[in-house]
This record gives sequence, C-alpha cells and structure tokens, in this order.
Amino acid sequence: MSDSGLAGLVTGLCHTDLENPFPFWQNGHISPCFNQLILGALPHSGMAVFCACYLGMARCSVLQSSPSCGWMLRVVSALLAALLLTADIILVSVLQQADMYLDILTDSCAVLAWLLHFSAITVLTRTAFRRTRGPPMLVVMVLLLVPNLVVTLIIYCDNKEYLSLTDPLKLARFVLTSTRTFLLAVYLIGFIFPCISDAGYTMYINAEDGSPLISDSIYPDTGEMVAEDGSGCVSRLLYLWLNPLLGRGQRGELNRPADVYHLPRNLRTSVVYGYFHHCWEACQQRAGISDRQDQWPRPVGKNLLKGTWSSRHQEEPLELEGDVGLLRVLHKAFGLRYYLLGVLKMIVNIIIFAGPLLLSCLVNFIEDKGALVSRGIWCVVGLFATTLLSSVLQNIYVFEISKVALSARAALVSIIYSKALRVSSCSLAGFSLGEVVNLMSTDADRVVNFLNSFHELWSLPFRFSVTLYLLYLQVDVAFLGGLGVALVLVPFNKFLASRILSNNKHMLKCKDNRVKLMTEILFGIRVIKFYNWEPHFTQMVADCRKRELSHLKALKYLDAVCVYTWAALPVVISILTFVTYVLLGHQLTAAKVFTTLALVGMLIAPLNAFPWVLNGVLEAKVSLERIQCLLKLTNQDLPAYYALMSSEDSQTSILLNQGTFSWQGPNSSTERETEPGAAKESLQLHSLSLHVTKGSLVVVVGKVGCGKSSLLAALTGELSRLSGVLYVANREVGFGLASQEPWIQHASVRDNILFGKDYSAAFYQAVIEACALSDDLNVLPNGDKTEVGENGVTLSGGQKARLALARAVYMDKDIYLLDDPLAAVDADVAEHLMKKCIMELLGGKTRILCTHRIEFVDKADMVVLMDNGTIVKTGTPAEILPLVEALPKTERKDHKAKSDNSVEQDEEEPASPPDLCVDDDPDPLGGEQKQVGRLAWRVYQTYWFAVGGVLATSVLMSLLLMQASKNASDWWLSHWISELKNNGSTWTNGSSSAAVSSPHLLLFSSGGLLSPLPSMQAFLSNNTSLDVRFYLTVYGSIAAANTVFTAFRAFLFAYGVICAASAIHNRLLDRVVKATVTFFDTTPLGRILNRFSSDLYSVDDSLPFILNILLANIFGLLGMLVVMSYSLPWVLVPLLPLALIYHRTQHFYRHTSRELKRLCSLTLSPVYSHFSETLNGLGTIRASGSSARFEEESARRLEQNQRCLFLSNAAMQWLDIRLQLIGVAVVTGLGVITIIQHQYGSVDTGLVGLSLSYALSITMLLSGLIFSFTQTEMQLISVERTEEYSTSLPIEPQHQNAQLPPGWPEQGCLEFHDVVLAYREGLPNALDGFSLMVRPGEKIGIVGRTGSGKSTVFLALFRMVELNRGKILLDHLDISTVGLAQLRSRLAIIPQDPFLFSGSIRENLDPCGRHLDQQLLDVLDQCHLSSTVSRMGGLDAEVGERGKCFSAGQRQLLCLARALLTQTKVLCIDEATASVDQKTDKLLQQTIREKFQDKTVLTIAHRINTIMDCDRVLVMHAGKVVEFDTPAALSQTNNSIFQRLVGQRAE
Repeated sequence: MSDSGLAGLVTGLCHTDLENPFPFWQNGHISPCFNQLILGALPHSGMAVFCACYLGMARCSVLQSSPSCGWMLRVVSALLAALLLTADIILVSVLQQADMYLDILTDSCAVLAWLLHFSAITVLTRTAFRRTRGPPMLVVMVLLLVPNLVVTLIIYCDNKEYLSLTDPLKLARFVLTSTRTFLLAVYLIGFIFPCISDAGYTMYINAEDGSPLISDSIYPDTGEMVAEDGSGCVSRLLYLWLNPLLGRGQRGELNRPADVYHLPRNLRTSVVYGYFHHCWEACQQRAGISDRQDQWPRPVGKNLLKGTWSSRHQEEPLELEGDVGLLRVLHKAFGLRYYLLGVLKMIVNIIIFAGPLLLSCLVNFIEDKGALVSRGIWCVVGLFATTLLSSVLQNIYVFEISKVALSARAALVSIIYSKALRVSSCSLAGFSLGEVVNLMSTDADRVVNFLNSFHELWSLPFRFSVTLYLLYLQVDVAFLGGLGVALVLVPFNKFLASRILSNNKHMLKCKDNRVKLMTEILFGIRVIKFYNWEPHFTQMVADCRKRELSHLKALKYLDAVCVYTWAALPVVISILTFVTYVLLGHQLTAAKVFTTLALVGMLIAPLNAFPWVLNGVLEAKVSLERIQCLLKLTNQDLPAYYALMSSEDSQTSILLNQGTFSWQGPNSSTERETEPGAAKESLQLHSLSLHVTKGSLVVVVGKVGCGKSSLLAALTGELSRLSGVLYVANREVGFGLASQEPWIQHASVRDNILFGKDYSAAFYQAVIEACALSDDLNVLPNGDKTEVGENGVTLSGGQKARLALARAVYMDKDIYLLDDPLAAVDADVAEHLMKKCIMELLGGKTRILCTHRIEFVDKADMVVLMDNGTIVKTGTPAEILPLVEALPKTERKDHKAKSDNSVEQDEEEPASPPDLCVDDDPDPLGGEQKQVGRLAWRVYQTYWFAVGGVLATSVLMSLLLMQASKNASDWWLSHWISELKNNGSTWTNGSSSAAVSSPHLLLFSSGGLLSPLPSMQAFLSNNTSLDVRFYLTVYGSIAAANTVFTAFRAFLFAYGVICAASAIHNRLLDRVVKATVTFFDTTPLGRILNRFSSDLYSVDDSLPFILNILLANIFGLLGMLVVMSYSLPWVLVPLLPLALIYHRTQHFYRHTSRELKRLCSLTLSPVYSHFSETLNGLGTIRASGSSARFEEESARRLEQNQRCLFLSNAAMQWLDIRLQLIGVAVVTGLGVITIIQHQYGSVDTGLVGLSLSYALSITMLLSGLIFSFTQTEMQLISVERTEEYSTSLPIEPQHQNAQLPPGWPEQGCLEFHDVVLAYREGLPNALDGFSLMVRPGEKIGIVGRTGSGKSTVFLALFRMVELNRGKILLDHLDISTVGLAQLRSRLAIIPQDPFLFSGSIRENLDPCGRHLDQQLLDVLDQCHLSSTVSRMGGLDAEVGERGKCFSAGQRQLLCLARALLTQTKVLCIDEATASVDQKTDKLLQQTIREKFQDKTVLTIAHRINTIMDCDRVLVMHAGKVVEFDTPAALSQTNNSIFQRLVGQRAE
C-alpha cells in the first residue's frame, strides 16, 4: 500500500487532515488518535497474542485444592472488564460520534484481549503455575494498558460533556472507564497479594499438587526439574525457566551434574537416537539395501523358533551396515526443521536491512528543520519495532539451531558407539583405539559445527548481493573497479582455504598419532619407568607434537594472512572505485565518498566471513567421511556365522567341522588398509574339527602361540569364518568368558562380578567362595564395595584373574570358555579354583579350559592338543598326556606362586572416603575434582607467561595502535563533513554522517546512506575538488597506517599463541611423565588423556580464536568511549545506568555459565573413558550378550553431558536476549533524544552522526564483549586444567648422584635393612620390617601367597614407591642417594604384565637403538621366537596396538628378550613365563641360567621346578621374611611352608 493510501486510511479513521494525519499532540494533550491506536489497540493486541500462547498448556490431573483468592480476584476482574468493554461498544454505536470507528476498533481489541486473558488465567489455575503468581509477562501486559486508561480519563475530564447529567450516554462511558480503572486496581492487588502458602512450587519431574519435593530448602531443586517443557511462550522467549538454575549458580551451589535440569523430552538421547534409527531404516530401504534380518535362516531350535535369538537384536533391529550415506540420514532426521530455521534466518537478514533505512529517515529528519515531530516519532517507532523483531528472531534462530546441533551430536555419538559394539573384530583391526575415540570426540563435534556454518553459506552471498545493488545505485558501474579486486582475491582466498584445510587434515592426523602414543605410554607407564625409557618416549611425543605444531603454525599464519588481506581490502576497493568513477567522467563529491565507503564496509563482512564458513563446511565433510569409514565396516553376522542344527541332537554343545578361521576378514583389505605389516602372516586356524557334548570339561593344551586363545575367539564369533561349519547350542544365551588378559571395569568389585545381573546373596557368596575371593575381600577397605581402578589397576594380577572368573561364573551361562585363568594364581589357589569352581560350581556346564598347567589335565573329559593353528589330536587325558613332555613326579604338579602385577598391594588401596563420593558418580577414586568459583588470576598469568611477556606486550601495543588509527580515520571523516558544511557546500543528505562507523558496525550505521541521494545543486568549485583530494589523501594515509598495524597485530598474535601452545604442552608432558606411580594407579586413563586431547585442542585452536575477538572488542570499546566522550559527552549520561544493568546481568550470568562449562568438561571424560573401556572389553561384552546394557550406560553418560551442554547454550541465549533488549532500549532512547534535540536547537551533523553510529553499535560491542569474555573464560578452563597437572602432580625425586662410579654396581650385592613400605598413608604396610642379604651372583627364588609382598620387593628396589623406613643397599651404596634414572638403568626387570607398544619388533626390543640387528635376532632365537618373527616379516614387522599381533605367551617372551639384551648385574624376574607352556619354560630357564650365570637374579616363582635349582629360596608372608635358605635345606625342615608346598605336589 502506498504512503498516501495509508495516510488516507489513518485520516478517515481519526478524522484528521492529510497534512498531519497522525498527530501526537492535540488540544493540549495526547491526541485521541495516538491514544486509541498506539496506547490502546496495540497493547491490547499484544496481550491477546501472549494470552493465547498459554491456552494450550498441559493441565495437572492431580490438583485437588481450589485456586487461591489472588487468582480468583484476577479471574473475576478480567471477565468484568470484558463485559464493561462490550457495553462501551454498544454505547459508541448508539452515540454515532465522528471517531466512532476508532473507538469500536480499540474496544473490540480490548474485549478480545480480556476474554483471552480470562481464558488464560483459568487455564493457568489448572497447571503448576497455580501455586505461583503466574507468568510475570501477563501482568506486564496488563500494566501497559494503564497509560491508555489514564489518557482517556484526562480527555473525558477536560471535556465537560462527559461529566454532564444532560448527556447520560456520554456520562455512562465515563463511569464505565472509571469502573475499568477500579477493576484494574483490583487485578493488580490480586497479583501483588496472591495468598499462596507456598510460592516456591515449580515444575518437577514427578511433581504433584502439594508441597515441593525438597521441603527444607527455600529454593527449588533444579536437579529434579525439566528444562523448557511446560514453560509458557513468554518464559521460552525470555528464558525465564532458566532463572532458578542461574540463581543456584550465583549462590555457588551448582557443583554436580545432577544439579542441572533434565533435558526437554524431544532432546533426550533415547528419543533422538530412536528417531535417528527410524530414519536410517527408511534411507536403507530407499537405497535398496534389504534388511539383514530377512536373510537370516529360520531357526530350528526351540528358543529360536520363539524368536528369542537375542534381546539386543530384537530391541535394535538396525544393523548400521551397508552403503547408507550418513549425510542422507542426518538430512532425513533433521533436514525439515533445519530448513525452516533457514527461512527464519532469511527473515532476520531482511529485517537487518530495514533498520539502516529507518535510520536514514531519522537523520534526514534531523537535517530538515521544519519537519513534523510525528515523522520523527514514526521513524523511532519503526526503528524500535524492527530492532526488537530482529533481536527476538535472531535469538530464537540461534537457540533452535543449537538444539538441532545437540540432537545431531546425540545421534552421532550414539551411532559410533553402537557401530563399535557391532562391528567385527577383523574389520575393526584397521582402526587404533585412539582413532575410534577421536571419531566420537573431534569428528562428531566438527560435523555438528557444520550446522552453524551451512545457513551462513547462503546467507552471506544474499547480503553481499543486496549490498552490491545498493552500491550500484550510488556510483553506477564504477563499483566494478573495486569489486574486481575483491573478486581477484576470491581465488586467492580459495587457495588459502585449501591450504588451511590440508594443514588441518595433517594436523588432525598428527593429533591422532600423538594421542595414540600418549594412550600407549599411559598404559605402559610402569614398564617405561622400570626400563628408564621416559626420555625416549618423551622425545617421541615431542616429535609428534613438533609435526602437529608445524601444521598449527602454518594454520595460524594463514589465518593472519586472511585477517590482514581483508583489513586492507576496504581501502583498496574504495580508492579504486573513486579512480574509476573519476575516469568515467563523473565529479567526485563528499557525498559519494561517504556512501561508497559505508557500502564497501558492508561488502567486506560477507566476503571476510565466507572463507571461514566454507572452511567449516569442508572440515565437516572430512570428518563425515571418517565417520562414514567406520560405519561402512562389516558387522558381526552371528546368524550366518553359526550353523543351525535340528533339535533332535540334544547332547551336542559345540560342533566344529573342518573350520577355517582368520583374524582378518575375507575382504578386510578392501575395507580399509590395515596397519602396515599388522600380522601379514598372522595365525590362521585351519582344519578344525571338534565335538563337545553338554556338561563336559574340555582342556585345550599346546605350546605358546599355537592358537588356543584364537580357538576360543572363533567360538565366540570374534574371528572371520572362511569355511567349515560351527554349531553352538543356545548361542543366543551367550558364553561365560574369562579371557587370558582379564578385562576389569572401572567400578566396584561387586558391580564387576554382577555385571548387570540382579544380586542373589546365596549364589553370589558361592561364587566368591569358589573363586577364592573371600580373603581378598576381607583385606579390601570397603569389602566388595571397594572401587577398582581403570583396567583393574588397583588389583594384583591374581586378583584380576579371579575377579574376571567370578564375573563369568556369576553370569550362569550354559557354556564356559576359560582362557588360562589358573596362570595368574599360586598353586594353592589354582587347586582351589579347579576343585571348587571349575569342577563343582560349574559341574553341569560345558567348560572349555585352555591351560599350560598340565597337572589338572587328568580331570578333563576330553583333551585337545593344538599346534600351529590346528587341532593335532583329541582324546582322553591318558592318550594326550604322553604327547606333552612329561616331568618328574615331584615337579609335575608345579606350584605357581603367582602374585600380582607391579601394584600387588594396591588391592588394599581405599577409594575416596565414602562421604566424599557423589552417589551417582561412577568414578571409583573420587570423581574428578571440579574447580569452583571464578578463574584465578594465576590462570591468566600462566597464559601470559606461556606466550612470553615481551611478545604479549607487543601484541597489546599493536592492538592499541590499530584501534587508534581506526578511530582517527572515523574522526577525520566526521571533521570533513563539518568542514564542508561550514564552507557552505550544499549537501542535503545529512544521513552521510552515519557513514563514519567502522566496517564491523555498519549493520546499523551504513544503512543511513541507502536512500537515494538528492542531486547536487551545483558543481563543486576547484577549491572543493582540491579539498576532496586533500581529505582523501589524509584518510588514505591513516587507513594505510591502520593496515600496517593490523598486519603486525595478526602475525604477532599468531606467533604468540603457537609459543603458548608449545610451552603448555611441554610442561604438561614433562610433569605427567615424571609423576609417581601412585598417581597413575589412582587416576583414570581417560581423565589424563582428556588433558592431552580436548584440553590441548582448546589451547591450540579454540582459545586463540576467541581471545583474538575479546582483545579486539576491549580495544574497540575503549576507542569508542574516547571518541564519544570527545564528540558528544551527553551520550554518556544514559550509558552510566546502562553500565550498572550490564554489570548486574553479566555477573548473574557468568557464575552459572562458568560452572556449566566446567560441568561440561567434567561429564565429557566419562563418555570417552567408557567408550575406550568398551573397546578394550569388546570380546567379553559381546560373548556375554551385554551389548544392549553397555549402550544404555553410554546413553546415560552422554545424556548427562548433553544436559550441561544444552543449559550452557540456553544460558548464553538468556544473556543474549537481555543484552539485545537493552540495545533496543538504547536505540529507541537515542531516537527520542534526537527528536527532543531537533525540537530545541541545531545540531552538528558530523558529530551527531558519529556519536549516533557509535552509540547504536556499542550495544552490539558490549554484547560481544561479555560473550567473548565468558567464552575466553570457558576456554581458559582448559589452561586451568592443564596447569593443575603441570604444577600439582606428585613427581618422583629428580636428583642425580654426580659421584656415582660408571661401573656401579660391579658385584650385584643386595641388602634390605628393616624395610617398611606402605603404598599410601592409611594403608597397611606392604613390606613390614623386611630384611634380606643377597650375595653377588646369587640366584634367589621368591614364593608366597598372592598379596604377601613379592612384587613389592621389586617396586622398592626400583624405587617406584619410596620407603617409609629402612634402607636398601646395592653394592653397599644406599639406593636412595642415587638418581632414579641412574638406578633403573643399572637394573633389569621382566615385569609381570608384558607391555608392547605400537611399532616394529625392533623398536620394542631396543627403543633407543643401542644394539645391532644380529644381537636382536640372537636374543629372539634364545627366546624361541625366531620362527614366529620370520613368519611375520622380520624385525620390521609391526606388533600392533599393545602387541595385539602376538599371543600373551609370545608377549612375555618378547619382554624376556628385552632383558637378555641388557648387561646389568641385577635381574628381577616377576613370573615372566606365566603364560608359557612347560616345554618352552624349561628351555627359557636354561637360557636364563646360562646368560645370567654371574649375575644376581631374583625370581618370583610360579613353578616349583623353576626355583628348585636356585641358590636360595625366600618364602614371604604379609610383607615379612618367613623362611630363607637353600631349597634342599627347606625341603628337609619339618613343618616349613616350602616343604609343605613341595610335599603337596609330591602327593
């Protein structure tokens, strides 16, 4: 509709003249037209809309008590007000006055509003709001009606007719209005005094009408509340539902993840993942991939006929397999909602252009001295409406996008976890643990960030195009000259973007490798310390980090080039445009200069942002492909893997016929390149035939590496079946599996045994007894409630094996696969386990036991002999035993006094005191400590020093100069306008004054120039042209200086953050590697890894990015305040109260925001550590059929993290909407001030324009300042976390003994004098008055029960734990006076846990490269590994992650080979051949005797025959020496423990 049409409509409605259709002031007071439309109809319409939003609220069905009197007063008042207004409409219709239609319109709006208000209040009395005053916005809407009533009453009072009894109808209208005023007062009284006994009621999860759930607290329990659901429209718009949480944060009570709100229903992980599943299936069907379930053969067994194959497959029909594009599924799941948000984004973009146009009108109004006030008011109203609308819509857009992103993250993390549980082991072999965990962390986050980038991808070109068109209107085709440069920069930008992308890709790869290496170092930290390899591994990590930093450096410098290029671009484009304009024959004028500069500034923003947006999209593409790689892997296909037999043969438990199995899938090479040399010739099981009947005990024997463990893996479905038939009865029930390397969960002992099953006291006790765990549980501080560290690190080796066995037994399965559980326990316990557990408790079950302990073979129903991947023979024990090398009778039943790994006594370590433990925190060693309160100054200080004091100062100086030059150029333009005006230049478009803002402020200010310029009245004189040239030259010079300072700032900053990243990592690594063993025993691996992955990523990338913005904002704000104070001091008056409001708002927000960020970090570690724990125990989880339970646990942990993340986003939007509303108030207020100033005197256009443009953008800047400050604080938490480790970790003594002779120890004489050692304060002594004297070259055997302190002797000798009392002398020198590195490098040990790290066999034997290849091959030969190594491809063959290409026995042999390479005088052997067969063990003992003939050797014995030829035997009990003499003497001593051990075997 045209302006004249609108004016005509208003004139007809209000009965005013066309010259002034909408007067503000009339007859000494506000005009009836303004009163009825703006003060009447508008707020009533607003109230109607808001009230309508509450009509659909969910009612509470359990409400019984009647509403309070306050609510009743409001209900009655609302209904009566509607009736009174209806009566007023009737009176108006009868009176037929001139402004009748105006009154009818207003009254109709009012009737509708009050009826809706009445309905809304009625609804609210049936919801949870009834126990409060209701949504505060309702009463705000009512208060907005007061001005209309007041003005109406004043008009009536001034008009005598309304008070005269001669005109009853008019008098009646006056009475009705007065009564409405009274009703309004009653309504407000009802609101102020609600008469509610308990106003603290709020929306709880399980709330009923009644008292709040936490009666003793005046504050609601936020942990019981649901975010957003059930909130009204206004509450959602202003995030009022967040206030209780923010209040709690400010009180400092937001300490646990359980304190935050629950997620809204549609964001819950289970809901999102269920929907995502549904979308995946839809895409699968569309792609023509038939459901795998349709291909499954029909089961014949009874259970299978019932369809109870596996609960997991029924609940999770989705197989996550096949060539389904992840992007397509994401599109189907979230596409529609996402595109609708795109429409919202488009509306916001359009409104943003409306703001500057209205500003242009306002500045034109200032220029025109005779302009009507109403024109100015309309401009201000329009400005208010558009800025308010754009603020609200932009806020809604950002929050809704964050919700979509959160849903996508839940779906991605869940799908990666699900896939990892389903994928076949052969396929997964191509991925390292670190890589898969990285997919869940880094890659999933990058895909999620794409959701923010994509809408910018089309939004930026749209804004660019509109700006370009407006530029064309100003300077015609001349803009093409400058645009040409910008377009030339686009390919340059593309080149930069591609370089950034490739560097990013390489950096991620280096990060993967570094995290993978750190994972291995942390897993094997004990061995690394034993061997004194810390410097070597530190150097390896440093090399990885160096490669990573080289790419980071390239990235940061490329960023700096971008910053510099785009900062210089506006000046270049402007000057080129002006030159072209002049060359085309036009006259250059100041007006054109300002308009062009403003528009060029607007042009730069989209061009500048575009490459980064593009970069984000490309990064997401790379990450999406990486995740897709995992999803394309082949799943375990159990129905196809196992054959189905007819149910007649009820006695067969397992049938294997001509089976061939491999660790590599038939098409593994096509799926993904496996690690180079990863078991190129890895063992293949072939020609396997085996028939096991139900209830029988089958013992599998064979030498190391013959394929025993692989056979069990083949039965559980972990291998790839190449040919043959495998049948397992009741496979759907799963197996009870006790693997050779016990996998222990990070939970209590009881939880490990129950493994998700219900607790049955009698059966549980029977299992504990059978697995010989009673004594151990009595020793543990909290019994079976004692928490176990990650991978069972706080338990001994024997305890871990028995705990894993107990877990398998408690599962109560039909078939048990036991992979050498007897290897890790001493002889007595082995006997007990065999008798009580395997023979009695598991009596009726089918048991397959792999073992090297041939003394138990005669108890078997059938014995299977394996060699080189095939079954050589099956038969009775009598048939098979002669084939296994016989041993002397007294030695046959060997005694394996196996103790624990190097943390033997740690079973006695307490978890955190129970009262400190958070109930729902699964962390055994006391949850990770969350820092509280504001960031300490030392964190800022740390980063300052990490950057370097001089460098940091230089960065600040360059920033200051950059900002000063920027403000100087703005002031120069303002000065130019004023000069032109003073010189009498005729320039009528005052709006150009708004052009003076900086480019990043142009959303408001530049638009002032967008209206067509009036033509110039005359040519400018030559003098003026000279003026233009002079002013342009000065402007160009200032701008050139600005770009130089920008370049300095960009490159110095880039260099500084790289220095900081390097320094922070080096300090962290140095401290962690030097940390005591106790620290590693009590800290979960995921927690330490989090420091090295996500925290360092923040320090490398996120922190510099946001810190850059923060510094720019701080200096930008300072510059503006200086210029504004100079130009127009009165602008500062409204800014003072505003500053107080700002301070209060940000203070309220920052407390909670900071705690939420910390909780986000805190809840993230358990998600990743649970994932890596799952990947480690994949075999056990799948064999027992527990996958579904683990998925639930993962979802629960993810949900907790998502809760914190969602509320962190919501808190940001809570702040944003408030800052935006303050901004709207500032804009409106300034508009009003401008109108007042226009009415009372002249203004300096240049200064007003400058101040106005600055004031308009100061809100945006303050908003940006709080955000960037909060974000910087959040990112600095990563520095705080790394700093916590870099400064407060307990480290081992680092002193060295300079006088130590190079040949020490020359003899190998060892003395322990009254040694007392406890692992930690408050724990019982592991060594208690231990004294021992070992002569040079003596061979000592050490025996004793698990937990007697055998391994602790070695820990004390290597000073892994410092002594409480006593001393240890080596060659008469106290070892505490020797440096740790000096001591450990002169001792050799073969530890109990064989640790291998990724790399070649050569690197594992000799990481420091001190030996020749021939020496390495010789020791491999002596350890009987040469054939295995040559089959794998020689010394350069890869051992795989943690040595996965070797069996457990072969790994022990490799560790023995390491020891053979060392030329030390003292060798400690900690049960190094526990997983080795008898024959190999005998040969190895001979090798050790020959090679270490003149050396002192301490052997923790596990076979009696091993120590029978020792010089002396040490028998230990409870950390004391019980017996110490020659084997012969002890054998003949009556009642000696040793005699009893030997005698037991002889019997």
